[in-house]
Amino acid sequence: MTESSAAASTSDLNARYGRGGRSRRPLVIGVLGVLVLAALVWLVWAAWVQSNPPVSSQLQGFTIVSPTKATATMKVDRTKSVEASCRLQAKAADFSIVGEVTVTVPAGSARHQTLPVTLTTQRSATSVVLIGCTTADQHHPH
Repeated sequence: MTESSAAASTSDLNARYGRGGRSRRPLVIGVLGVLVLAALVWLVWAAWVQSNPPVSSQLQGFTIVSPTKATATMKVDRTKSVEASCRLQAKAADFSIVGEVTVTVPAGSARHQTLPVTLTTQRSATSVVLIGCTTADQHHPH
């Protein structure tokens, strides 16, 4: 079989079975590369945003003062001067919520502060839980 007859038979097979002379593999690899790069950029952005919230809070301690009163101390840190709302709950031995309070930290106050909080309870509490703080831009507590 000569070179020209081999090329002719290959071209006949390509025509018969619809295979083009050019492969689409580089195009597919290029598109997949762009999609993977876009996904990686989104992942890094989402991790950065979640690791740097505008407000974060921490419960430093609590005391059960009486069957109808509990006090707590919470630390609030803000990256910028925005108003924050922080929610605390008092819980009974059966884990039911027996008291709740939302504390507003004004925008003009210090960015890093420790706040005392008093919760009025319906019955005796055994613990105080800090749900977290939110801002207008941050809807999930941290």
